Amino acid sequence: MKSAAIFNSSNLIRRRRFHSLAIVSLFGALALALCAAPFCAGLPKSAKQESRHEIDQLEDAWQNAMLKADIAALDSLLADDYMAITPNGTLQSKEQTLANMRSGATYFTSLQTSDRKVRFYGSTALVTSRADVTGTTPGGDASGSYRYTRVYVKDDQGEWKIVSFEASKIREPAEKK
Repeated sequence: MKSAAIFNSSNLIRRRRFHSLAIVSLFGALALALCAAPFCAGLPKSAKQESRHEIDQLEDAWQNAMLKADIAALDSLLADDYMAITPNGTLQSKEQTLANMRSGATYFTSLQTSDRKVRFYGSTALVTSRADVTGTTPGGDASGSYRYTRVYVKDDQGEWKIVSFEASKIREPAEKK
């Protein structure tokens, strides 16, 4: 009988420890969720609108820099580790992009963008858009319509920098590669 009482009291102690751990874990999870909620919910509406306005201005600055072959402006827009994937699938670093603009190998006479969508993920902005261009690149004539994705990240100084770009030519259904 004495061993049954010890067994029951030891089970009771284990259950209380388990319940205590469960309560501590629950409170810990709730605290973590409350702290993380602002990050999961995204930016407040006013901050998101301000960031959207900044990105729109940077997109316009990029377009102007490309049309005017403004190397200094382009240099300030691109992050040092910028990487582009061109429509023909080649990789292009910041240095290569600037060198192509500087040499005239990349030159645009017309660049019209439309259908811009901007989405935010913390300190990252993802821009998708359509561009109708007339110009040349090291690969030859680049005139046509494209869909592109440009990725901005806020750096340590709080400035948006372009870290990635990828473009794909829009092909008509009957058009061959």
